[in-house]
Amino acid sequence: MPAIAYLECSRCDAQLDASVPQTVCNLCAGALYVRYDLSSARGAAVRDAIGTTAADHRWSGMWRYRAVLPAIEPVTLGEGWTPMLASHRYANVYLKEEGANPTGTFKARGLSLAMTMARHYGIRKIAVPSAGNAGGAAAAYAAAAGMEAHIFMPKDVPLANQVECLAYGAKMTLVDGLISDCARIVNERKAQEGWFDLSTLKEPFRIEGKKTMGYELVEQLGWTYPDAVFYPTGGGVGLIGMWKAFQELEELGWVTGKRPKMIAIQAAGCAPVARAWEEHQPVSQMWQNAATFASGLRVPKPYGDYLILDIVRQSQGTVVALSDEQIFTSLRNWASKEGIFLSPEGAAATSAYDHLLASGFLQASDRVVLFNTGSGNKYTDVIASALETQG
Repeated sequence: MPAIAYLECSRCDAQLDASVPQTVCNLCAGALYVRYDLSSARGAAVRDAIGTTAADHRWSGMWRYRAVLPAIEPVTLGEGWTPMLASHRYANVYLKEEGANPTGTFKARGLSLAMTMARHYGIRKIAVPSAGNAGGAAAAYAAAAGMEAHIFMPKDVPLANQVECLAYGAKMTLVDGLISDCARIVNERKAQEGWFDLSTLKEPFRIEGKKTMGYELVEQLGWTYPDAVFYPTGGGVGLIGMWKAFQELEELGWVTGKRPKMIAIQAAGCAPVARAWEEHQPVSQMWQNAATFASGLRVPKPYGDYLILDIVRQSQGTVVALSDEQIFTSLRNWASKEGIFLSPEGAAATSAYDHLLASGFLQASDRVVLFNTGSGNKYTDVIASALETQG
């Protein structure tokens, strides 16, 4: 496992010391990237050794990529190495099933890494504002790490998110508002309460956990890139992390070829990044009166919006916003035709694929990976209500 060389600001390129806990850049408040000395991991021999150890054979999950992760004993619940499912109906479509993670969503990856480093730094109390699933994952990994967790979520998040926080012993606060209101509360209280803020992109290691999705999808496709990656985008850390993974993969010589088009998907009722994309703006503006049944997409102003927009441009991708009706129709379609119970966010990705195929942005011959970021089972109350409404 590599030593961390330094932390680098994604906005101004300033370098920060990684031997102490860091939040954001102290010069410009940009999100931080973890940089390593990867010289020992270069070449196909190291790549081809992945998954061959005794620990890997049992189940190492995302930690099979320990050659590109911090050299720290992990706090793990078996996250990562999720299935890559070939569609029964579309010859070149693969669904990355992140619902197979602990706590049922991709959030397990980022919180595993963030909690690993928090424990390493001696942090005892963490706080997380969440649209739902990150709160549950933070509670689980805090319990595994023996840490105190304070979770702030909108009061109308799915019931499963509330139940798991309580079951894991976290101190949960339900807020009459959005994730932005939860973040404001954490920011106002963290100094007095002694909390370390594990908010999206307010510390550098959740990106590191999420980047393993990029390593996995490339390995599962035979160390080749797909033509496009569809990613439901609320905070956007998964998309940012995968782009970082692609940069590292190329530096290591583990993959060659043209990087995939990155497709960011939002809900029409909360689409700040989509609007900024349409208006050719470098950052988004706060979305007013955000509303969508895809709670993970209900993020009115992503902290990393500048990174998301830049990555989409670099990749020659696009940003799509879809109505809740379109998303729910796709959710029911994939459940009844493919046997996969998508989360609303995952159904946003499948719906976006149909949309971009119809528009001609993509062809049926393009090989694509659609991310289902969580299990539909986390949303049974929300989906039941939608089913009752539609009949």
